[in-house]
Amino acid sequence: MRILLLTHGFNGLAQRLYAELRADGHAVSVEFDIADSVTEEAVALWQPELVVAPYLKRRIPSSVWSSVPCLVVHPGPPGDRGAAALDWAILDGASEWGVTVLQATDDYDAGPVWATQGFAMRPGTKSSLYRREVTAAAVGAVREAIARGRPLPQGGEARMAGPLRGAPEPDLRTLDWGRMDAATLRRIAAAADGHPGARDTLFGVPLRLFDLHAASDETLARAPAASPGEVVARRGPALLRRTIDGAVWVGHVRREAVAPSLPALKLAATLAFAAQADGLPELEVPLERAASEWDELRYEESGPDGARVGWLEFDFHNGAFDERQSGQLRDALRSLRSRPVRVLVLAGGAEFFSNGIHLHHIEAAADRPGDSAAEASMRQIEAIDDVVLEILTMTDRLTVAALRGNAGAGGCFVALAADRVWAHGGVILNPHYKNMGNLYGSEYWTYTLPRRTGDAGAAYVMQDRLPLGAAAARAAGLVDEVLAAEAGGFEAAARRRALELAAQPGLGALVDAKRAQRARDEAERPLAAVRADELARIRRNFYGFDPSYHVARHHFVSRKPQAWTPRHLALHRP
Repeated sequence: MRILLLTHGFNGLAQRLYAELRADGHAVSVEFDIADSVTEEAVALWQPELVVAPYLKRRIPSSVWSSVPCLVVHPGPPGDRGAAALDWAILDGASEWGVTVLQATDDYDAGPVWATQGFAMRPGTKSSLYRREVTAAAVGAVREAIARGRPLPQGGEARMAGPLRGAPEPDLRTLDWGRMDAATLRRIAAAADGHPGARDTLFGVPLRLFDLHAASDETLARAPAASPGEVVARRGPALLRRTIDGAVWVGHVRREAVAPSLPALKLAATLAFAAQADGLPELEVPLERAASEWDELRYEESGPDGARVGWLEFDFHNGAFDERQSGQLRDALRSLRSRPVRVLVLAGGAEFFSNGIHLHHIEAAADRPGDSAAEASMRQIEAIDDVVLEILTMTDRLTVAALRGNAGAGGCFVALAADRVWAHGGVILNPHYKNMGNLYGSEYWTYTLPRRTGDAGAAYVMQDRLPLGAAAARAAGLVDEVLAAEAGGFEAAARRRALELAAQPGLGALVDAKRAQRARDEAERPLAAVRADELARIRRNFYGFDPSYHVARHHFVSRKPQAWTPRHLALHRP
């Protein structure tokens, strides 16, 4: 079919649908929902047989939905109405939820239902549920709706529709540390995750809280006693805050904007309140520990002697690497060189494997005395390059990048530094930099990408700027194995596959061949030269006369509304 994807922004769900529908053989063009007149023009130019709207913040104009079928993807079951469906599901403690694909009419979220798919709710944030369960159900429901070509036979969807629910009232988004227990605080924050965040005050500053984690019994035993709401310790990006029944880790905060020209940035709590954090005890934990003890990095081993597997998780919020996080990961990789494992799995984060450098922290450096966004960008690139170098030079074992979540920009090339890349069918890769103001990139991509795709393939990947689904990434040579259909079954499958790989009799020969190849590559073009060439190019983005990178970064972190649809997505526009 000829399909127009109408969306407020090209978020993860829109990207997944774009990739999947194209893989199904449909002709897909994208238009950002900027204004009714722009949407009308897109329909006139593309002449779609169907409009699919996965992510909207406005109604589709009647001039469009009355002329072509428009299917809206609603993150709730039939009868649910309103823009905060998943927020309410978490706040209400729903055990089952779903996605409904319904036809746009003049009655908001109450048109004929074309398809619906349900799923079991699990403990998790709104963003996590949206990226996994909602996205998987949406893809299945959209495919079902397209295959059916008409509404479900039972009809009566408008009569099934419940009342239109607005966003939760501010009081339902506000944390009360003197009254709420840790579980309640975390549930409210989970329902407000991503946007708008949980309302609170910290150190007397009004803000929004994100990224809350449970504190283990071991942490509670070590933490100083204090009244509910008081901050008593720090770890990584997070501050430990006492509750009426224990404590929670607060990972990220967003202060209210201090001026129209200065965006309200989501920052690590220890960075947003650096002076206060410096005076707190740091409750460090070992890399190898129980999963119930939260920190950004964790390591474990499994398998018999002689066939051991190491599993390293680096679960950085939204997959962003600043220099502190890259430094910790580099040091962890160095320490693991002494471990007797035949296969080392780099598991990344549960939500994102990696998205490269931390743009919010770079933006914050622009207003820090004695610092600049250019300097912070350079520090972060150098730090993530150090991580990639550690992986590339680990020649005494096989390394595997296990993509439990999406990867973008430099994060893709962290993965490609490994010998094998595994993913599940729901993973989306964006292995390019150009969308961030024509950024050149580093992370040794000029070495790792061509060795998988060839020079012509590498040029195409970097210029194409389109998201790749797991199947397409495998066909392009960026992924070696797709081990599960969705995220839910991937980790267990990856662990089994790693144990099988470590037990293979021929693994030693593979490692020997890898070591010999690395030596030949080093003789032909040293990694130091690769890095120097890339950094010379990217330095122009950071310090040169063209401000495109800095403008694009500022627009990204401040969530500037889209002003136009990029031409590589809007195929209908010449």
